[in-house]
Amino acid sequence: MLYDIIIVGGGPAGLTAAIYARRNGKSVLVLEKEGFGGQIAYAPRVENYPGVSSIQGSELAERMLSQALELNAETDIGTVYAVEDRDGIKRVRTQEGEEYTGRCVIIAAGARHRRLELPGEGELTGRGVSYCAVCDGGFYAGGTVAVAGGGDSALQEALLLSDICRTVYVIHRRDEFRGDTEKQKRLFARENVRAVTPMNIVALEQSGGDLTGVRLRHALTGAEQLLNVDALFISVGQVPELGEFANVLPLTADGYADLEEGGIAPAPGIFAAGDCRRKTVRQLTTAVADGAFAALNACRYLDMVP
Repeated sequence: MLYDIIIVGGGPAGLTAAIYARRNGKSVLVLEKEGFGGQIAYAPRVENYPGVSSIQGSELAERMLSQALELNAETDIGTVYAVEDRDGIKRVRTQEGEEYTGRCVIIAAGARHRRLELPGEGELTGRGVSYCAVCDGGFYAGGTVAVAGGGDSALQEALLLSDICRTVYVIHRRDEFRGDTEKQKRLFARENVRAVTPMNIVALEQSGGDLTGVRLRHALTGAEQLLNVDALFISVGQVPELGEFANVLPLTADGYADLEEGGIAPAPGIFAAGDCRRKTVRQLTTAVADGAFAALNACRYLDMVP
């Protein structure tokens, strides 16, 4: 079958693109390699989505998927490893051995938070380990938290948390932070913020399935210490998943789709949306906005091409 639009990625951007494309009468296939809903499906609660005061991330993801399916978008599970353009027809191949054809492709492959790769990190995600202070900081208001990272995003996370938490530890493996100097001055001028350097997090402590602390090792002396915290916010960067698509997408030095808002790639009929696109804010709301924009641009492209 020749689809009008094949969407690579079933997170909020991809599912929103599917909804908009189907409402415009285009045939749609959404390919997802793991679970529909993307990172938001793992959030214990979402409280910053307009019109929804509080909802489990998994439920919100299920609602998005159900809405796309009710509009007759097709879905399949597959890990896409290649997108090729042959005379205007896009061929999408998966590691499972399937090949799909479409007139347009929207790449919404997302970007995953870079992990510390510590034992138990995955199991503790949502149980004291988080990658987003905007999303989850409110759950630890009045508590003691730590932020891992030394760049601008880590400093911003710590600033936000310092407004609501009793104590905020900022853990960095080097003596000096890489983030903006003025932001550092503002952050470390606050009485409830403490820099913990040069320290590496080497283990996560837990009790009853919840995080209770982090074990630190001094980067120079090797001495270890235990830091008791209610939550650890990991902010050590993100990893876009676009390496397979460099033939159809321009990429930044750090691997994001180097496209403006709207997601139109130089290759005709190729679009990108969501966290995999170069931008300064990566939130649920910006992902769905990207998905809508890319889908509408894809529909305009299809309407203009014979």
